[in-house]
Amino acid sequence: MSLKTVLILLGLALATIFALVCVLLTRGTTPRSCQHLHPEQEDIEDGQSLVFADLTPEEMSQVVRYLRGHLGVPLVEASRAKPSDNCIASVDLQVPAKAEVLRFLDSGGARPAREALAVLYFGNQAEPNVTEYVVGPLPTPAYHRDVTVHKYGGKVPYHRRPVTAKEYMDINALVQRELKKAPRFLAACCESDGTNLVILTTAPRGFKSGDRMTWFVLFHNVAGTGYYLSPVGLEVLVDHGDLQVSRWQLHKVFYNGRYFASTGDLEQEFVAGVLEVIRLKQPQADAVLGSMRPRRTPESPGPLQFEPQGPRYSVRDNRITFQGWSIAFGMNPNTGPRLFDVRYRGERIVYELSLQEALALYGSNCPGGMSTRYLDGSFGIGRFAYELVQGLDCPYTATYVDQHYLAEADTPKTNQNSLCIFEHDSALPLRRHFSDSQSLYYGGLRKNTLVIRTISTLINYDYIWDFMFHGSGAVEVRVHATGYISSSFFHGRGTDYGNRVGPYTLGTMHLHHIHYKVDLDVDGQLNSLETQDMEYEFVKDPWSTQNTIERPYLRRERLEKEEEAAFPLNAPMPRYLSFVSPNPNKWEHPRSYRIQIISFAGKHLPTNSSMERAISWGRYQLAVTRRKEEEPTSTSIYNQNDPWSPTVAFADFINNETITNQDLVAWITVGFLHVPHAEDVPNTVTVGNGVGFFLRPYNYFSEDPSVDSPDSVYFSSEQDAGACGANPLACLSSAAACAPRLPPFHFGGFLNL
Repeated sequence: MSLKTVLILLGLALATIFALVCVLLTRGTTPRSCQHLHPEQEDIEDGQSLVFADLTPEEMSQVVRYLRGHLGVPLVEASRAKPSDNCIASVDLQVPAKAEVLRFLDSGGARPAREALAVLYFGNQAEPNVTEYVVGPLPTPAYHRDVTVHKYGGKVPYHRRPVTAKEYMDINALVQRELKKAPRFLAACCESDGTNLVILTTAPRGFKSGDRMTWFVLFHNVAGTGYYLSPVGLEVLVDHGDLQVSRWQLHKVFYNGRYFASTGDLEQEFVAGVLEVIRLKQPQADAVLGSMRPRRTPESPGPLQFEPQGPRYSVRDNRITFQGWSIAFGMNPNTGPRLFDVRYRGERIVYELSLQEALALYGSNCPGGMSTRYLDGSFGIGRFAYELVQGLDCPYTATYVDQHYLAEADTPKTNQNSLCIFEHDSALPLRRHFSDSQSLYYGGLRKNTLVIRTISTLINYDYIWDFMFHGSGAVEVRVHATGYISSSFFHGRGTDYGNRVGPYTLGTMHLHHIHYKVDLDVDGQLNSLETQDMEYEFVKDPWSTQNTIERPYLRRERLEKEEEAAFPLNAPMPRYLSFVSPNPNKWEHPRSYRIQIISFAGKHLPTNSSMERAISWGRYQLAVTRRKEEEPTSTSIYNQNDPWSPTVAFADFINNETITNQDLVAWITVGFLHVPHAEDVPNTVTVGNGVGFFLRPYNYFSEDPSVDSPDSVYFSSEQDAGACGANPLACLSSAAACAPRLPPFHFGGFLNL
């Protein structure tokens, strides 16, 4: 081998070594184009949004310590409290008055005092009652004041209090004792001694104010699956109204279409051979109706969404900012998600956007099903928003936020990762046009949306609550229902009330109605309500007078009174309905935001029903009222257990006051009728089971604000569309190299139960 050849080979070896070293040195580093960007913060003073922030665990604990030391009465921890005890039921944020908050946010006024609202059950008193105290200032409380009478016009009777977990445990113990009186019947009907049966509550609890009698439906319990699809045909009515648990009693028994005075009577009829018994086998986990266990092995993973340079939104404390949007977020343990001070491009659009209530009203030919009208706020829509599963409930790379609450305990609890925030690419243009005449070009913008999501599991149903913020300045609110249907035992003419979905399982018809509060402040607090719709006019054709033409025209109307602005559920409503400002846009039209409702609601409970006033918000798909500090919510957690004398009746809010140039609130009802069918097993799917509404700018701007989006795309026939500098879509191939290294999957949602 010649010297020249050796030198060439040596040079090649050195070059190879140098290249390998470069690769090793750069491996694991992020290319410059993949470096995470820090989203621009909106021009809002740091910490201002904390005026709306949920209480911290430390603040909750301070309130508990203060109440224990200053009320002068014995307090038992709620998790152990008997009905005859006093206890702290819950502690939550007392939201300051709007006028105080706006002085602070907009005019440099003093920060409102930070206060808590504490709900106490006083069972150990001459006159048992529920009392609400405002406690403050936080973080070091020094005062408390009773606000019950001011809020509700009187004391809250004790029987209206929501049922606690301890009360349910005591009821279950009573039912188990009663079941032991029918051993042969249980062995025959259910292959059970009672211990493998679970009870499901219904509500409300009776027929008149003061009642506390509840039907409980019994199901086979199978580990690892929902028991809601396995009714055994047995239901029991329990009277648990007495303060002494020892005096509670089983009042009536229902089985397979017949009523009995007691489980002992049921057993006697079975032994005598005069009771028709449906013999059910104990379901097995691998074959039970409604099992969610996978039936196929996993295949290749589906699409994965990620942000090449990190999230384009920012979360600081309780405030989110994203491409002109700014939102303060929180969670009420009873009513669920709530947003405040929603701004776009620095202007407040919505002062408050909050969930109020979720109603599920059932039909059945069994007593438990036919009497059920769940008002989920009394159970705890926010409290039962558990940890979200990354990659399924929300995108894997979403931002997850913990939520804290204090309910039925003296120590706060945390639902980790129970709210998520993410930017969503809907794979749909927000706007686009392809020009094929005169000049040739393409322009468009992807529909990327900021999403705030939480999911509540309320016994059998799971509600997915979404709040979405679009680049067009629109807000979208949406709820999907999924989870298990509730069922009754199939007997007699059961199909008059639903569909049979199992051998003895009737999927019972029901409706879901959801209520929201929307305190819009469109270009200021003072707004009016305007409707627009189309009509036809028949006119002579101007250029051919012997002919006529049907010309559509726009009919505008300003609504003056609250009664005019209360639109009955399922009745025709103007297609355009807007909150309008006194101020015009560039084109001399009032700056406005339009309310657009997407709903398939069922029929509202007849107004002559004894309990209708408790859910009278459901009379209206939309009602607009003057905002009042003394009308903060459309319902109450106390309405569930006394709907016959409701603590809050929304119908009273509508009293024909003027709504012209006033601070107004829109109260919106959305929902759907659900007739369960075979495809609801194992779970109701979200497809087709989503409803909600939009808040859309209507002449609020002078043009679509999304024209300022940095994501806009435009290229013409004279440009190289494949050049990254001319077309941001051409840059995506390099962005694909920025796929993130995902953190390991983790779920701790079972730990806090």
